[in-house]
Amino acid sequence: MSIVLVVDAACDLPKSFLEERGIELFPISIQVDGNIYIDDKEPQTLQEFYQKNLLTLDHEAESIPFSTEQMTHLMLENIVPKYDFALVQTVSEKRSQIYANCTEAQPLILSAYRAKKEKGELSNHFGMRIMNSSTLFTGQAMLAAFTSDLIAAGKSKQEIVRLAEAFRSKIFAYVIPPDVAYIRERARKRGENSLGMLGALVAKSLDIKPIIRAKDDETAPVAKVRGFDKAVDRLFNYGIARIEAGLLSPYVIVSIAGDVAELDKYEAFAALKSIAKARKVSVVACTMGLTSGLNVGPGAISLGLASTDHDFS
Repeated sequence: MSIVLVVDAACDLPKSFLEERGIELFPISIQVDGNIYIDDKEPQTLQEFYQKNLLTLDHEAESIPFSTEQMTHLMLENIVPKYDFALVQTVSEKRSQIYANCTEAQPLILSAYRAKKEKGELSNHFGMRIMNSSTLFTGQAMLAAFTSDLIAAGKSKQEIVRLAEAFRSKIFAYVIPPDVAYIRERARKRGENSLGMLGALVAKSLDIKPIIRAKDDETAPVAKVRGFDKAVDRLFNYGIARIEAGLLSPYVIVSIAGDVAELDKYEAFAALKSIAKARKVSVVACTMGLTSGLNVGPGAISLGLASTDHDFS
């Protein structure tokens, strides 16, 4: 049986990883000042986008997830004819319309598949499953990397779904936004009010940077650090501590809403890579997806790993 993993572009994995693993992609559109940009994980496109500073608050910007119709078309054209089973993993359903659109598209896709098969246009069997990753950024990437390992190992579709569903609760994803006021303003434009103006202004005036955890469809700050660079070092040192404690998956994934080379200025990142190599853990670094960068701001850094339950320290 041929099995494929499908993810949306909010999943922070480099295009090279997706291509090497045969992971298919739902692109996400970003509209900035009336212009449409497509996030298809092309590294040069992502770098150029961030270099143009198009996500600053000076620009009107919003993400546009694939519609039900677009998802149906993409699946019927690119996925259904080539595979027997597709597992579609989406960014947290609480943070995007993508999961809802995929769920709505599923019966349309299967109905169209059956019609094509009855007409003799398709001969293969096909089934699919939609899975809410319950996480964001590098957390979604952790789930995708784990799932692609299961597919490569030749697990059955039932085993893959069962193990991936269980793995979701083991994922710890974090993000550090450079500017809390930026998050508040973008959230306000989406109709959310999770952060008050006073709190954002105080954080900005004191240069306080929250380390925000995304887990089990919930996001919350787990630490507040004065200074962005110090917050990033603390996050990388946390990653080192978890590697030394033992991970549940041989990956640590790091993304940045900007040039990946910027990560190398942090000594703690170099230490993270060194210790990971010694423990046979792969550190996968990439440019953050545009929809994620839009929500947390240019320069934001995210880290994801899988571990037993623990407190951030």
